[in-house]
Amino acid sequence: MTKQRFIATTIYLMLLIVALITCDLCFGSVNLFSLDRSDPLFQTILYDIRLPKTLTAVVAGSGLALCGLLMQSLFRNPLAGPYVLGVSSGASLFVAVATMLISSVNISGFYFMGKSIVTLFSIGGAFFVTLIILMVSRKNKNNVTLLLVGLMVGQVLGALQGLIEFMSSADNLKTFILWGMGSVGSTTLTDVWFMVPVFFAAVIAGFFLIRSLNAILLNEQYAQNLGVNVNRLRVTIIIITAMLVGVITAFCGPIAFVGISVPIASRLFFKTSHHLHQMVFCLLLGACVVLAADVICQLVSNQLMLPINTVTTIIGSPVVIYLLFKSKLSVG
Repeated sequence: MTKQRFIATTIYLMLLIVALITCDLCFGSVNLFSLDRSDPLFQTILYDIRLPKTLTAVVAGSGLALCGLLMQSLFRNPLAGPYVLGVSSGASLFVAVATMLISSVNISGFYFMGKSIVTLFSIGGAFFVTLIILMVSRKNKNNVTLLLVGLMVGQVLGALQGLIEFMSSADNLKTFILWGMGSVGSTTLTDVWFMVPVFFAAVIAGFFLIRSLNAILLNEQYAQNLGVNVNRLRVTIIIITAMLVGVITAFCGPIAFVGISVPIASRLFFKTSHHLHQMVFCLLLGACVVLAADVICQLVSNQLMLPINTVTTIIGSPVVIYLLFKSKLSVG
């Protein structure tokens, strides 16, 4: 990809994000264009409800797409991703445990003791599964084996999560199930200010890994010959992925599809494998996907907000399948 095309594509994606942000802020059960800016209702809807939701959609979409790109590059497999490899399942299980703990000691009404515990447990669950995958990858280099292990770990964690749900009270169960469907609309500006530093730290760290990621695309031996410390690269990607997936999952629930499909769609659509291009495109395209899904969730019904997982999967999957067939099922 030429420099001119890269810049032009980046500008187009940024303009698309601006358009989607505008739609996400203005449209919904109440059309902001119909309200006076001095109206207190306008201020409440914009700053207390829609602005946190929109910023969360940008962070969640970009963050999950970045994690998917890093994991696919590390394992050199387009099927790798936070959801497929069980990282999101680990975060979900630990959140279920945290939810029961918080409920049992009756501290869920306090922000520091409530959401902070959920966030820490979510990050811990993401770390737990990612470390398992890493240990397996060091013993077995077969990508199919790694994916199968990730799927099996996800199934085991899902079964444990089901056991916790079975033992939970009806109110806690309903809350957890709604959380598990994925949503960007339950955050506050305080939550966003907690997510943004983690997100930017992960993005900056990711850009520092571009040279190493380009080298490891061929094989680990080639990367080592170029001076890349592969073990340190693995650990760095683990930390970035676990932190980012853990934080996003804690506040938004386990959002499927984005982490695995956006990097694939980016490679197929933009025809480039250079990680500078891929990282920029995945960050922008991931934000576009979740923003578009949130706009659709709002516009489908004024009375009911659809789970964002439903929209991202039902609408996004056919697009990726189309791109795969158009490219003769090649994702390399």
